[in-house]
Amino acid sequence: MADMTEQTRGWRRQTPLWNARWSARQARARLPERVLNQVRAQQSKTECLIGWIQLAVVITFTVLYTLAPKTFADHDTFQPVPYALSAYFLFTVVRLALAYRVHLPDWFLYLSIFIDMALLFLLIWSFHLQYEQPPAFYLKAPTLLYVFIFIALRALRFEARFVIAAGVTAAAGWLFMMGYAIALDPRDDMITRDYVEYMTSNSVLLGAEFDKVISILMVTFILAVAIVRARALLLSSVAESTAAQDLSRFFSPEVARRIVEAEEIGIGSGEARNAAILNIDLRGFTPMTEAHSPDEVMRLLSDYQAVMVPIVRKHGGSIDKFLGDGILATFGATREHGTYAADALRCLEEIVSAAEQWRSEREAQGQPSCPVNAAVAAGRVVFGAVGEENRLEYTVIGDPVNLSAKLEKHNVAAQTRVLTTAATFDLARAQGFVPRGACRSLPAQSMTGVRKPMDLVALG
Repeated sequence: MADMTEQTRGWRRQTPLWNARWSARQARARLPERVLNQVRAQQSKTECLIGWIQLAVVITFTVLYTLAPKTFADHDTFQPVPYALSAYFLFTVVRLALAYRVHLPDWFLYLSIFIDMALLFLLIWSFHLQYEQPPAFYLKAPTLLYVFIFIALRALRFEARFVIAAGVTAAAGWLFMMGYAIALDPRDDMITRDYVEYMTSNSVLLGAEFDKVISILMVTFILAVAIVRARALLLSSVAESTAAQDLSRFFSPEVARRIVEAEEIGIGSGEARNAAILNIDLRGFTPMTEAHSPDEVMRLLSDYQAVMVPIVRKHGGSIDKFLGDGILATFGATREHGTYAADALRCLEEIVSAAEQWRSEREAQGQPSCPVNAAVAAGRVVFGAVGEENRLEYTVIGDPVNLSAKLEKHNVAAQTRVLTTAATFDLARAQGFVPRGACRSLPAQSMTGVRKPMDLVALG
């Protein structure tokens, strides 16, 4: 018995539908609840689309029924179709209104599938009354093709179970219609094996009717497999898209895009670029932390970064990392452009004014604050991934990176807030940078960790 159970499980694992469903479950299991909520929101929007299509279908049915010729007088025969169409129209309108207001429960969707098929088969069934023919007459009605529209409608949700429910309901409904046509008058044998007689009379060819049922079931099965596979791909894509969005919270957008789009991130490989390196720091931050609570310190950092980071990105900069109260940004390292030095100094000027305004606002509110220092150095850098196999980081390496950090610290000795080298300043001017405020040259400045004195420029 255990062997048979294992064999059954093995057979199931080999079927396309089972494999596709298993892949979809694995993809779904990897997604956080917030992503699944996004998927459900899209499904709710899909139900609105389905409702509009169903409304179009019922209007089409009404027009076709109204225009179709009738062989009976209005008072001779009971006509169920107008009542059914009216009821279905009201149901569709209510369903559409609910789809816009709430998330439709599964039982309601299954009910909608049943009503869709019931309406279609009622319409087909009425043909033998409308044209005063035996019930077998309706089996040849091309209106059966609308079955595939109702099945395909359920594919819009990307959930195979509703497609299967629609297909099974349609197949069962047609079998019932066929049985009704045969059994209505037991004395009248409507069954034939002659194809010509079947095509030219009201006889029933069982093989032809079973072909219709098999076609419905096969289309349903193929659609179900396709949807399950597509849903697995959809969920995987949503997971990757969410991961990419999350990456942009930990990396700059340019680096996040590079990680997402790269087929493989090579360890130890880099790219040489001409770039400008910006260092921003809070002067006196360490002593300030000792005088305030951890919450106040973290709020200060968060507030300060919320002001500085948008300015950096506005000017085309990329945040490389946060170093406590320091911010390291690059211009032209993650992607090449010809105005990297000019962009960095424009950013530097805006940081000066924004930092003063930020500090004044905090002091006016009685909140702790610190002056902001900044510095820019330009030159040749190497940009790439460093680390080991399980922990990588994109970063920049080179003399401008070290020089920018030393320039930022030199602000204290030079009694300045914003510094750059004379060479970087001249390069920025050549790239189109025009200073908005006063600039002061500081010739032959000696800095800790730098061998030779350097000509500097203080901005702002």
